[in-house]
Amino acid sequence: MHSEIAAAVKTCMAIAVGVVPLGLAFGVLMVQTGFDWWWTPVFSIVIYAGSMEFLAISMVTSGVTPGVAALTGLMVNFRHLFYGLTFPRDAIRSPLGRAYSTYALTDESYAVISALPRHSRPSGTFVFSVQLFCQILWVGAGIIGALAGQAIPPSVEGLDFALVALFVVLAIDSFQNNKDYSLPLSAAALGILAGFLFPGQLLMVALTAYFLVLVVRYLSPRLDTAMVLRKESPCQPE
Repeated sequence: MHSEIAAAVKTCMAIAVGVVPLGLAFGVLMVQTGFDWWWTPVFSIVIYAGSMEFLAISMVTSGVTPGVAALTGLMVNFRHLFYGLTFPRDAIRSPLGRAYSTYALTDESYAVISALPRHSRPSGTFVFSVQLFCQILWVGAGIIGALAGQAIPPSVEGLDFALVALFVVLAIDSFQNNKDYSLPLSAAALGILAGFLFPGQLLMVALTAYFLVLVVRYLSPRLDTAMVLRKESPCQPE
């Protein structure tokens, strides 16, 4: 058991390079927005979804309704439903452990487990340890960032751009896996259109419209094929 825990921690060290700086930025942004430092671990434990936690700051401060908040959370984290179909939670024997695994399923933990060789099935101890260590990294970095953020002058601005940067990185990473230009172009067009027609609900309207476009494309393979737009590779000289 101890060897598998150590292996899980060692495996997660690579993602710490990305998780820790982002967690620090989240903690700093929390106190700079006006929250007490202890709200940072509250957000990171109750919500525990990196991108949604950043988004929740603006949602709480702007006073959005619970319905809008719930729908936004569904749109932002809808991909986790598909993660759950292949994530090996059944390797964890304890019902309580499987419940935690469902709660702690994130992009990072899914990436770590998915990167394992296909012929090797991870043990429940390894899966649980990966998810627990990922959350410890995120919560711990957030607390450190929040405490350090209290010493940063309020005049320092631009930290809220961390959310934009996070989504840009996620979008670029997703595009690298599927270089279909129609996807980002559709998202951009819907975002601009929503900005003109519904400036007060831009994010909600744009996300919902884009989600519906993806559903229609999934249900109609012929339409999906017609919409695909890929850059042709230049012909190699013989």
